[in-house]
Amino acid sequence: MTTDAAERHPLACLLAVRGTKAEAYLLRVADQHQRMGYGQMAHRKEKASRWIAGIYAPSYHTQLAMAALEGIGPEAIHAHGWPGWLLLALPDHTLFTLPWTTTGAVHALEITGGPVDRRKFLITTSVTLGATVAQWSASAPAGAAPTAGRHIGSDVPDHFEQRLDSLRRLDDTVGSGDAHDAARAELRLITATLKSASFDEGVERRLFGAAAEASRSAGWTAYDSGKIAAAERHYSTALRAAASADDPVIGANTLAFWAIQHYSTGNPRGAVDLIEAALSQAPRTGSARLTSMLHARACRAHAHAGDIRAADRSANAALDAYENAGPIEDDLPCVYWYNLGETHQLLGSSALNLGNPKRALAHFLEASDAHTSQEAYNAAAFPRGHSIYLARLAEAHLSLGDIDAAVATAHDAVDRMGGITSARGTHTLEDLRKKPLRRRGIPVVADFLDYTGTK
Repeated sequence: MTTDAAERHPLACLLAVRGTKAEAYLLRVADQHQRMGYGQMAHRKEKASRWIAGIYAPSYHTQLAMAALEGIGPEAIHAHGWPGWLLLALPDHTLFTLPWTTTGAVHALEITGGPVDRRKFLITTSVTLGATVAQWSASAPAGAAPTAGRHIGSDVPDHFEQRLDSLRRLDDTVGSGDAHDAARAELRLITATLKSASFDEGVERRLFGAAAEASRSAGWTAYDSGKIAAAERHYSTALRAAASADDPVIGANTLAFWAIQHYSTGNPRGAVDLIEAALSQAPRTGSARLTSMLHARACRAHAHAGDIRAADRSANAALDAYENAGPIEDDLPCVYWYNLGETHQLLGSSALNLGNPKRALAHFLEASDAHTSQEAYNAAAFPRGHSIYLARLAEAHLSLGDIDAAVATAHDAVDRMGGITSARGTHTLEDLRKKPLRRRGIPVVADFLDYTGTK
């Protein structure tokens, strides 16, 4: 298990929240174990390390002792399993235990859109992700709408949807920092409308759809700003609101963005589960373009997991689905950014993850050499994304021994990122700067490192 995946384990989060060492915590569990009549229990710190690493789970009696220590009933062990029930001991558990109803969705929106929460712990284990996706798939949409409060019509969700569409595009150019604040503001405004106004069922579902998109946007910009835990909460909330909206498009799109976070932070298998859930709803969306995007994201997740065959299958599925995509201007608003060039960029990134820089280079070049200007990757419209892709192109050149091309591309990547707030983009460029260090004796490499201030 990677460091990121280990930190995601609820027990690791619990120890961090409490500021407790594993051995001290296990000593308390052992004392509780004995008080409950279960006998003595070893409490070496290695035991907790093995639980967190997934080597084995604590015995049932040990879990009962832990649950008693945390004030959690034994029924939670049966209901949520290990380590899922430990989430109930964490501060964020409320979001994951709310009922999947319209009332639960509004409560989640209030929690997520509330004051800035600076907690950094990740809590979505594979168990939690699986339960969340299963509940999303089975939940019922909003039904009887509230009748109290000022009555509003379809013009209100019209305005919200237009503003959110503009916000999506502003994020591409101004960066995630300010866009995140704007998304949270939209989320609070939509939530207040859901709570205070009256409307018919159709308007209510559209309001939940707008809330879902605002929370998804806040999740993406939180992740791009390095606020990983906040992003998790926003994605979970977005999925709840999408369920109340009965909107498979927003649900599938949310799962795709949530998957990016998981395959990028050490949980590619969880990302695969999220994408597979999204693909199960793809036929309901009626968009071959969205379906292609989901397959491309599946390719990225499989590549991060090191599964070459699965990545290849997903890559082929992405290209096959794209052949049936209609004009982008007639497609869903949420896939305005996805064309054939973007497909090749994603497949090239996957090939790079799988250690095939030659194939990666071919995809990256194909991205800019698409048959029409509409299908070529739009670098001008997406400067942050283009900078990240250029960094990956530079890495491919470097792996193939073309130092001059690698450095020239790296210069371009650094220049294009200037002025755009993105922790994700900054980290990508930092990784790129580190890769040529062993070649500092080459003049063009030394010049690049001096240019970027790399010591």
